[in-house]
Amino acid sequence: MENKGKILVLDDDPVVTLSCKRILGAEGYNIITADKGEDAIKKISNEEFDLLISDIRLPDINGITVLREAKLVQPKLDVVIITGYPTLEDAKESVKLGAFEFIEKPFTPEFMMNVAKKVFDNKGWILRKAFIDEFRNEIVSLRDTENPVIFYKEGTWARPAKNGLWEIGCDVRYWLLSGQLMYIDLPDNLKMIAAGEPFAKILSGGGQTEELVSPMTGKVVELNHQANTAMSALVRDNLCEGWLLWLARIEVLKI
Repeated sequence: MENKGKILVLDDDPVVTLSCKRILGAEGYNIITADKGEDAIKKISNEEFDLLISDIRLPDINGITVLREAKLVQPKLDVVIITGYPTLEDAKESVKLGAFEFIEKPFTPEFMMNVAKKVFDNKGWILRKAFIDEFRNEIVSLRDTENPVIFYKEGTWARPAKNGLWEIGCDVRYWLLSGQLMYIDLPDNLKMIAAGEPFAKILSGGGQTEELVSPMTGKVVELNHQANTAMSALVRDNLCEGWLLWLARIEVLKI
């Protein structure tokens, strides 16, 4: 099998490292593992990697420190941060330091495989200024250091927006790489959403339907009625890399 790239997986949970090695290794990636931050930094200092997948909580130094040191040694190295304890502060710092994505545990094997594909298959896509001007209100930059995406749940995400609201949306790339996505069914009468409950549907060309699950509970303040138009343009022009669709802006309710 042709080697697709070299990935360093850093996590002190052997289940995670072994899973990544099995899943990504089967796809042709060369997987190296480490369970301590210092060991990972040494490997990065001595070997070239295409991607670092790192947990934040480690037995010695944290993953943010590893990210910072890795970028100093290999500035072009892509880094994906994974954590079971996502915080806005960690997300902001990760994006600021150049992390490709910030992902919440747990995740499925298919999800991690799609993340790797995003890194290796979608590098270099550029969003044209005309597209930005046309869909400025419908799309969200994954590289926004002020309000980065901090929760991924199988193709959905959330992030703080203006005026104390939160945006919840769809990762177009995830559903494309899963072989799906033809239309986003977002109910016009959506007033409330609940954590762990579906709030929209993804319709595929083959007639299959998948539900988008909300990562939080809140009152819907605004819906993105142009989501499908913007999604079609993203797909048509191969401009998914680095851009997401928001579907609803909500006022988060504490329960």
